[in-house]
Amino acid sequence: MTYTPFSIYGAERRSRWLITCDHASNYVPDDISGGDLGLDPSDMQRHIAYDVGARGTSLRLGELLDAPVICANWSRLCIDPNRGADDPTLVMRLYDGTIIPGNRDVGDAEIERRKLAHYQPYHAALESLAVDRKDVVIIAMHSFSPKLNGRAPRPWEVGILHAPQEDRFGKALIAKLEQEPDLTVGDNEPYDGYLPGDSIDQHALRSGRLNALIELRSDEIDTPETQNAWAERLAPILQDTLVKNDL
Repeated sequence: MTYTPFSIYGAERRSRWLITCDHASNYVPDDISGGDLGLDPSDMQRHIAYDVGARGTSLRLGELLDAPVICANWSRLCIDPNRGADDPTLVMRLYDGTIIPGNRDVGDAEIERRKLAHYQPYHAALESLAVDRKDVVIIAMHSFSPKLNGRAPRPWEVGILHAPQEDRFGKALIAKLEQEPDLTVGDNEPYDGYLPGDSIDQHALRSGRLNALIELRSDEIDTPETQNAWAERLAPILQDTLVKNDL
């Protein structure tokens, strides 16, 4: 199959929802270090390379919400689609204690080339999908590691990231999830909800679009069955949050 920087599933779906999955893939395109960043294959299966389980969860959620899903088709280690174009962590040389050999000597010219080849086409396609929907609600799907090296275990099964520029939906979603008795819900956990230039900033905050970034702990969605189960749990919660809060 010929590589493309992004894939869109269900472009014909017409609900208000738009599902994005920035870190869907651990693939390294051939034009980046010959398709090999120099890491052990086991490292490419870790959270440093992609968001484990996020793609499958996103695809099922899109089906349930009648929403298009856009996925980036390259590893975040090549160039991170969820970073601003001028973010110093756009291309990581060290991630969670692991050196990325293929990025060790990357310079400004190569970063710009990766932007043109991969990053910019993905963001252009994402924005085109958003513009095409009236009163769009952007749901960015991610997953997080149960534990980073040298850190305490993370207790949340799900975290909702939101930013003060437009957090009506995010806050309402947290309140809804907190009604679930078996969940520990992170409010801007395990990360802060505002990173200037990230995908939500580019495509939601700057345009005043409703949004939420959903972080699922990766051990909750590490099989096709659990990915489907979480999507099937989230879909009615998302719909109910939107309707009952008159958003």
